[in-house]
Amino acid sequence: MPRMVHIKTTEEIDMMRPACHHAADTLVMIEPHIRPGMTTDDINGLVHEFTIKAGAIPAPLNYHGFPKSVCTSVNHVVCHGIPGNKKLKNGDIINVDVTSILNGWHGDTSKTFYVGDAGIRARKVTEIARKALEIGIAAVQPGATLGDIGHAIQVYVESERCSVVREYCGHGIGRVFHEEPQVLHYGNPGSGLKLKPGMVFTIEPMVNLGRKEVKLLGDGWTVVTRDKSLSAQFEHTLAVTENGVEILTLPSS
Repeated sequence: MPRMVHIKTTEEIDMMRPACHHAADTLVMIEPHIRPGMTTDDINGLVHEFTIKAGAIPAPLNYHGFPKSVCTSVNHVVCHGIPGNKKLKNGDIINVDVTSILNGWHGDTSKTFYVGDAGIRARKVTEIARKALEIGIAAVQPGATLGDIGHAIQVYVESERCSVVREYCGHGIGRVFHEEPQVLHYGNPGSGLKLKPGMVFTIEPMVNLGRKEVKLLGDGWTVVTRDKSLSAQFEHTLAVTENGVEILTLPSS
């Protein structure tokens, strides 16, 4: 039997908002700092300090042993990249994945940034990933299904001759970092769980410029494309409303 999906009340969603806004504000804060020559550990330090100063907690830190406060995934790294001392180069792309805990609630969002002047291929995969998230969000409404979301994303991405990662997906979120339901970024229309007002989850399609296959590196966290093609990702935390969908991870101002 599948685990239960926690349908959140209006009050609970209101309590999530500060964490979601903080996560979004963190991405706004970090963007002007991303430039050639900085390290992903520099990004980690800025995110950690910004989070702690706000009275929040960086959810990734020590989560199942993850050693840093943010995930930084560069070029062919799909997700869960660990910040380190490698310097960013002009033309790189980097996904910064932020999850903040504030007053016991989680807010989860990510964005892929250009480092300096990105090339045509880097811009292509990044903009397709950005559009894929928008298309997934547009499919969210009461009575639709999780399969509708995944199908919409998959059809668009594959029409652009890119691929959608299968092994990692969106997820329910609230007081718990990862809860039901799992939100796949591929699938069949009309399949899967039917959406109801009060469901809160992330959509976070990982889009590869090449093939969809990935592999997990020896550190137990870093996921890369098998063919070493570029990968990009965008993510929002969303709430299903009576009339459609609300993006919770928008900046506070």
